[in-house]
Amino acid sequence: MPSGKRGRFAPGTPVLEAARSLGVYIESVCGGRGICGRCQVEQQTGEFAKHGITSKAENLSGINEVEQRYADKRTLPAERRLSCQAKVEGDLVIDVPQDVQVNRQVVRKRAETRTIERNPATQLCFVEVEQPDMEKPLGDLDHVFQALQAEWGFENLRADFHVLAQVQEVLREGNWQVTCAVHDDGTGPQVVAIWPGLHNEGYGLAVDIGSTTIAAHLVSLLSGRVVASSGTSNPQIRFGEDLMSRVSYVMMNPDGREAMTKAVREAINTLIGRLASEGGIDRSDILEGVFVGNPVMHHLFMGINPVELGGAPFALAVSGAQHCTANDLNLTMNRGARVYVLPCIAGHVGADAAAVALSEAPQKSPEMTLVVDVGTNAEIVLGNKERVVAASSPTGPAFEGAEISCGQRAAPGAIERVRIDPETLEPRIRVIGCDKWSNEDGFAEEVESVGVTGVCGSGIIEVIAEMFLAGIISEDGVIDGSLAERSSRIVAEGRTFSYLLWDERVALKITQNDVRAIQLAKAALYAGVRLLMDKLGIEQVDRIRLAGAFGSFIDPKYAMVLGLIPDCDLEKVAAVGNAAGTGARMALLNVDHRREVEALVRNIEKIETALEKKFQEHFVNAMALPNKTEGFPNLARSVQLPARKALGGGDGADGEGRRRRRGGRARG
Repeated sequence: MPSGKRGRFAPGTPVLEAARSLGVYIESVCGGRGICGRCQVEQQTGEFAKHGITSKAENLSGINEVEQRYADKRTLPAERRLSCQAKVEGDLVIDVPQDVQVNRQVVRKRAETRTIERNPATQLCFVEVEQPDMEKPLGDLDHVFQALQAEWGFENLRADFHVLAQVQEVLREGNWQVTCAVHDDGTGPQVVAIWPGLHNEGYGLAVDIGSTTIAAHLVSLLSGRVVASSGTSNPQIRFGEDLMSRVSYVMMNPDGREAMTKAVREAINTLIGRLASEGGIDRSDILEGVFVGNPVMHHLFMGINPVELGGAPFALAVSGAQHCTANDLNLTMNRGARVYVLPCIAGHVGADAAAVALSEAPQKSPEMTLVVDVGTNAEIVLGNKERVVAASSPTGPAFEGAEISCGQRAAPGAIERVRIDPETLEPRIRVIGCDKWSNEDGFAEEVESVGVTGVCGSGIIEVIAEMFLAGIISEDGVIDGSLAERSSRIVAEGRTFSYLLWDERVALKITQNDVRAIQLAKAALYAGVRLLMDKLGIEQVDRIRLAGAFGSFIDPKYAMVLGLIPDCDLEKVAAVGNAAGTGARMALLNVDHRREVEALVRNIEKIETALEKKFQEHFVNAMALPNKTEGFPNLARSVQLPARKALGGGDGADGEGRRRRRGGRARG
């Protein structure tokens, strides 16, 4: 409950596994190891006539050592269980609590406006075909080939096998006038579909398979116009929140790869149906698809085991561009539809990063350009027309709320904007689904329909940055407990303190552990950026582009205050939306862009952060806000940064923090 889905399971089946098999999403960041605590559920006991069962307490296995350890170290309410540990022992009714239901995630990956010159791999070609003649014993398909050569210039034509069975019927139905879909992506022209008479409907798909969301755009191959766009949550989330959790799931479950491959393909087929409906077209008119994704998503979509990506040397099964048919991938498009998958750059820098690089083209610019796609595994591209380098950084799911006590995905009711008065320390917020700030008239009435349920990624970045600007936390990320004398917003939590962001109906606190989780995530990303800057021998970048759905909703100023990105003129920092989707559309509409991205990937220098000696040094410095050793002069001209103050950490970081402070330099 509340979805009402039900099924039968063998005794000893973990509740989390049962939920997954029913398609019920329960968040699990740690891959079912009982560490993250995100998979909490509640058992309802009693007789349920509606369901025809009696749910008894003994029908759920008792609390085990893993749950007890979690309850001792964290908080596990008495009525709740970790679904990864609790096992089915009889008839059960299980509630998924409201605070762990994030199925209503808002997928914000629209198609960016971009004029793309058309030169598609698949063309629609109308021809008049010579009728058979007893004196010229030539097959009907060969007559079609002759017409295509004479009228369209195609030579050495071939045809898909399924076309052979159609050609005679189609020719006669069209009175010897037909339209052929001819595909040529450098390997020679191939007739992949045929229709009687004039047929001027041909479409393609550009799909970005993210670890969290899948975004798809339906594009006319004739005009280049985006006919419809849609997105959905990646159903693989139910197997693991982040990429390594999914790789672990494959390692621990013999059918794990097949289950995740099936799940993502079914989700894409559902999206195809939705796009066709919204665009008012027949899905059989979809003749081509271009797909991008990070290496793990790439492998699982292609049906390749991703286990080798789980450890050094992070070997890809294939890195080059892939060509196949929609049928090969069980995608419901035209029977002859072709699929092109962009090349991957490296073991943790995927086809999505290649698409972003194609879209933003740092290799064509004289300016040193940094492109960051912020996600559970941040992908970073840096360079100019002289040289381009790329890397990935393991930021984890903190920016998406998974490691934050009050965090959630972007959904109605999630806090996405935060401002804190530096004098009173009082916050004001804005939530998804409500246009007003919390201090504006009518906010309470407008927010009633969605509530205030948690804090999403952009809100997490803003609240931590605002806490720093207001002096609530030090540059080392320690919440200043002495401020409790000034404001009831500062709340004692054992040896540490929390900031009470919201206290109506549900209390939302930013804890010391939350601050640490964000520090760890942003330090990992920034350390990756600094390594690339070291490789190029530069101390600053000329412009920054934040890609991806998450990057689109980050305020560049707060990203810089946090130290997520290096210092730069704020006017040169911009969100570029779903750049991976734009790159996919470019490859869909123009084969020259396919050759361009293939050459680009061959020339990009790949940096493996795990092998770089300076990563740890950069990481430690980047733990500070915005950074322990680097000045942020451009930021300081736009934002009043607080004076540096040292506080004793209450989380075991005291000694390390003091050592770093003694060696630190004053900010310029």
